[in-house]
Amino acid sequence: MKLSARDADAFLARPEADRSGLLIYGQDGMRVALKRQQVLKALLGANAEEEMRLARLPGADLRKDPAQLLDAVKATGFFPGPRAVFVEEAPDAAHAAVAAALDDWAPGDAFVLVTAGALKPASKLRKLFEGHRRAVVAAIYDNPPTRAEIERVLGEAGLRDIPGDSAGALTALAQELSPGDFAQTVDKIALYKRGDAAPLSIDDIEACAPRSTEAGTDTLIEVVATGRGAEIGPLVRRLQGQGVNAVAIVIAAMRHFRLLYAAAADPGGPAAGVGRLRPPLYGPRRDKVVRQAQAWGPDRLQTALTLLTDTDLALRSAGQTAPAMALVERALIRLAMLSRAG
Repeated sequence: MKLSARDADAFLARPEADRSGLLIYGQDGMRVALKRQQVLKALLGANAEEEMRLARLPGADLRKDPAQLLDAVKATGFFPGPRAVFVEEAPDAAHAAVAAALDDWAPGDAFVLVTAGALKPASKLRKLFEGHRRAVVAAIYDNPPTRAEIERVLGEAGLRDIPGDSAGALTALAQELSPGDFAQTVDKIALYKRGDAAPLSIDDIEACAPRSTEAGTDTLIEVVATGRGAEIGPLVRRLQGQGVNAVAIVIAAMRHFRLLYAAAADPGGPAAGVGRLRPPLYGPRRDKVVRQAQAWGPDRLQTALTLLTDTDLALRSAGQTAPAMALVERALIRLAMLSRAG
């Protein structure tokens, strides 16, 4: 059974004991790993590995020895309590071994948890879980964390009763950092506040946050594509502080605008064009690209690509004397203005 985003959050927080298995897949390995840790902790408790109630199997090994998964599911645990078998980074070819384990599963057997990278709709492994009556599947997209996810991370670190301004700062930090980095930063804040009964302040957060947060090139390109010119300067300077060079920003922008042009120029329209992209796009990112391609149109996207190509050539020119980041910032602001033209 396929879980919606809301149902997936609820299931990962409180897995149903009568389910036989769960597939978690997504393009970002860190996000998948964090969700896997969450569900295993909720299902088995904190001491599952020490009590030998969690077995780990590399997904690639199931091709050579598919029976080992069923053996692990049926094995009798030495310690009392729920058990699970974790199949890590399962390839699509492992679907037969997983199917055998799910079909032969009975109450009292170990829960089957499988993780994988990005899976196409035609994936046999994905179809197996989506069509199974006792197993479920959760897709993990590269979206900013929800309020519930942020509150869960804060609660696990022991941070509660946070003032409104500090909560806003933590939410902004969660949008900028990767999930793993945000969790580490929250743990650092919790240690920093240990023994301090005063409410969490902005100064406490700034003392523990990374000196140069990963605003990310993708965030900058999103700002440009949606015409938010006023936000470009601070993001460019933040990326510069992280050591990102001007050419890398231009290359990332060209990649994104080529993708938009391919979608916008499709005879069937942007939605059909996005559907033909390889690798394919899924979920909210797909919807975002369709909206941007529709808003820009092929003519303005051609102009944008010409501007980016000229900027790239200027940056690589031997006679270039102007500051590279200044050139890039000016080009991106012109692009943002172009997105609002017409």
